[in-house]
Amino acid sequence: MQQPEQTDTLIVGAGPAGLAVAACLQREGKPFVMVERQPQLGHAWRTHYDRLHLHTDKAHSSLPYFKLPPHYPRYPSRQQVVDYLEAYARHFNLHPRCDEEVLDAHRQGTHWDVTTSQGHYRARSLVVASGYNNEPQIPTWPGQAQYQGQILHSKHYRNGSAFKGKDVLVVGLGNSGGEMLIDLHEHGARPCIAVRSPVNVIPREIMGVPFLTMGILQRNMPSRLVDKLNAPITNAIIGDLRPYGLRRPAEGPITQIREQGRVPFIDVGTIQLIKQGHVTVYPNIECFTPDGVMFVDGRQQKVDAVVLATGFRPAVHRWLHTSRDAVDEHGTPRFSGSVVAGQHLYFCGFYISPTGMLREIAIEAKAIAQDIARAA
Repeated sequence: MQQPEQTDTLIVGAGPAGLAVAACLQREGKPFVMVERQPQLGHAWRTHYDRLHLHTDKAHSSLPYFKLPPHYPRYPSRQQVVDYLEAYARHFNLHPRCDEEVLDAHRQGTHWDVTTSQGHYRARSLVVASGYNNEPQIPTWPGQAQYQGQILHSKHYRNGSAFKGKDVLVVGLGNSGGEMLIDLHEHGARPCIAVRSPVNVIPREIMGVPFLTMGILQRNMPSRLVDKLNAPITNAIIGDLRPYGLRRPAEGPITQIREQGRVPFIDVGTIQLIKQGHVTVYPNIECFTPDGVMFVDGRQQKVDAVVLATGFRPAVHRWLHTSRDAVDEHGTPRFSGSVVAGQHLYFCGFYISPTGMLREIAIEAKAIAQDIARAA
């Protein structure tokens, strides 16, 4: 049997989190190997829909020790983020081993034994930076098999050009679903949306100031107090959305993030389309019909296609063998940015932050690298 390759740290994933941890370990003088199951680094950003832009401003979205280019707009595009990740890897001379999927990782004494599609590793520390976009969440409904139209997950949506002149139902009003509604409308489709749960809606900016900046200034304040302070101006900008079919949850957006790990909907133009009548809001789907769907309130709608903007799961439990206090039953890490006690195990990029994911990744990556260096 082939002897495992020895390394101080194995990093799983070569997206923003993996690259950030690698750069920080390099700065600490600690050796590592980084593996990535996809053919290229930053795969999730490469395969997102074309219209995607950062919802957080570039001033607070750089990875450690290498700023986003000054000529980028305030909210960089998907391709600009990809270009930045490639430049980041070149700047730090990072070379992830791509097309190498982790199949099994378990703690063996003082080390992690890791089996991949290409070989075996023995590492003192393991950093899981594989991100959320690993396993699409795909719900099903009665009658779906008889539906004659197209059903696709947002993972496979690129742009609305193929849906010109068609009725398209988007399921789920998250940031992806909301932006896809705009994209479909701009490409001449007739979009509508099914929204199951109450949703917090916040503007991307308030009087020209990114909402993220406000979140940073308020990060040490109690979440319910922050929501109370922000509510008047947010309500003035967004308005009462109940007449349009959107309910607001009892918890405010910051409370929802901190206590439930759920991101509010950041509006970049979707609400205006709803108010103008270009997008109809429906409740949850009851069942499919041969030519469309029936909703829980009894209304029916004929649609040519359904886009499931229903999110992803990290699903690290498929290969990572660790305690339930570290990973829940769905494979989602319970924390991010610090070590699992006694295991030399770290997660990076799994905390839903009110101040922005890339900013949080930068903070976590530095802390992880410093802890690994101290523990040497």
